[in-house]
Amino acid sequence: MFTGIVEEMGTVKSISKGAKESTLCISCKKVLEDVKIGDSIAVNGICLTVVTFSDSFFTCDVMNETFSRSSLMNLGNKIPVNLERAMSAQGRFGGHMVSGHIDGTGKIASIKNDGNAVWFEIKASAGIIDGIVEKGSIAIDGISLTVAKLSTSSFSVSIIPHTLKETVLGVRKVGDEVNLETDIIGKYVKKYCEKNDRESITKEFLMQKGFC
Repeated sequence: MFTGIVEEMGTVKSISKGAKESTLCISCKKVLEDVKIGDSIAVNGICLTVVTFSDSFFTCDVMNETFSRSSLMNLGNKIPVNLERAMSAQGRFGGHMVSGHIDGTGKIASIKNDGNAVWFEIKASAGIIDGIVEKGSIAIDGISLTVAKLSTSSFSVSIIPHTLKETVLGVRKVGDEVNLETDIIGKYVKKYCEKNDRESITKEFLMQKGFC
């Protein structure tokens, strides 16, 4: 489990592609401070497992399925990536609950300056848009952000200068593909509603369950 608060930007050192899986090697510093074999690190929002490491990089195996369903397939040497270690029980929960299991990708439709902030509009599939609510949380390339605007085919977020400086959003361009993970709590609510008669979710029903 992650928080969506990026700890540092690493750099892709190499990608070794095999028939069924690939090995991703990432140069970094901060996330290596207490790393162990088997630890989880989110790379652009995707939960990956450390298989080897040194004092300047770590490697992880990536299944072809992950490459095909995420923006990792667009990575190359020297490209920056967002990195976050799994949530610590002793740390502050500054973002929102992020699983590192992305729902799919979206494409940056527009980037517009607004004072010291920058608006990013992201086009996404209907399945992803259906899981987003205005003022709710979403992870873009592993970054915990608040949805400021929502339409039937896209959503928008307003990015502060600190986030632009400390994450890969600062180098993103219109047309770039980004990894998206919608709010995990919303997924459970949606699943429950789909499997049950929505007509039965009334005020009385909620009171019986202790919600009112």
